[in-house]
Amino acid sequence: MLSVAVAKQRGSFALDASFELPTPGVVALFGRSGSGKSTLVNVIAGLLRADSGQVTLDDAALLDTRRHIDMPPERRRIGYVFQDARLFPHLRVAANLNYGQRRAAGAAYVNFDMVVGLLDLDGLLQRRVHELSGGERQRVAIGRALLSQPRLLLLDEPLAALDAARREEVLPYLETLRDRLAIPMVYVSHNFDEVLRLATHVVLMVAGRAVAQGGIGAMSLDPQLRAIIGPDAVGAIVEGTVLGPDSGGLTRVQVGSGELKVQAVGLEPGAKLRVQLLARDVIVAVQPPQGLSVRNALPGRVVDISSDDTESDLIAVDVGGTRIMARITQAATRELGLAVGSAVWALVKSVSLRGHYYSTRVPR
Repeated sequence: MLSVAVAKQRGSFALDASFELPTPGVVALFGRSGSGKSTLVNVIAGLLRADSGQVTLDDAALLDTRRHIDMPPERRRIGYVFQDARLFPHLRVAANLNYGQRRAAGAAYVNFDMVVGLLDLDGLLQRRVHELSGGERQRVAIGRALLSQPRLLLLDEPLAALDAARREEVLPYLETLRDRLAIPMVYVSHNFDEVLRLATHVVLMVAGRAVAQGGIGAMSLDPQLRAIIGPDAVGAIVEGTVLGPDSGGLTRVQVGSGELKVQAVGLEPGAKLRVQLLARDVIVAVQPPQGLSVRNALPGRVVDISSDDTESDLIAVDVGGTRIMARITQAATRELGLAVGSAVWALVKSVSLRGHYYSTRVPR
């Protein structure tokens, strides 16, 4: 388990934040630029000295100002991947990776061949750094960090300098590391799509403070998060289980007590999926739907109604233990007679799910 509670004053900026990652997984530090995300990971790494606080990893104190413990960075066994890869330009890829191996401490849980395979680096080993694309450089930087056998991996906006195509190139490799290795990761980002793809736990940073934290599903419903990501990205992130294929290239996925048809093929029954249902894509009906082209109708019950702006409401619907959201006009709320406890059907077009599903595995 990773436990962090630290304070640091830097000029007029004050960091005073705490969070926990109880099991191996990916905790995303998410917030606007200047919210203190990078300052916090630098304190965790030991690159920046905290004024006060504690950092504990697997019951070992890396920092405890009350006990005068401040382990130097090289002894913390933390791998750090920066926004720029910071590779050695005079060395080939293989030599950059070997540098990570030479810095390794403690028992090895990955070896050179395993890292090369996980990150698909075999064809790059004899290249020099200037011959690599931005995405390739970041994969090498991640590999070098892993070969140091870290107990914790810090990634400070590792995709921020890449264009959209290069980000899409690297993200699957980060997903593979999350799913294959039982190493905790702290991932800094202000890109919610990256958080959606990778995070198992989210810490929301505002003005140097961790104002909310929790699992990705619960945090997707947090009003403070909605204020940052904007109205178009508001929605619920839900975990589903693949039931099997459906006609027309769709896959049946159980969500709560209902079933969604998602545009995906080749997924094995029992596989876990993370699905983002945007509030703008969900329609609310008070009668069982008939004669509609909408492929998804989830029966549920209204559990909350909140004003989204002067003309629309956010309707939270429980669909058998899973909460989703719909944005409708306040006039529609009145005309449908919606209230907490109302039985409804949440309708979602299957096409609106395209691009919002991501494979995931339960963290080990």
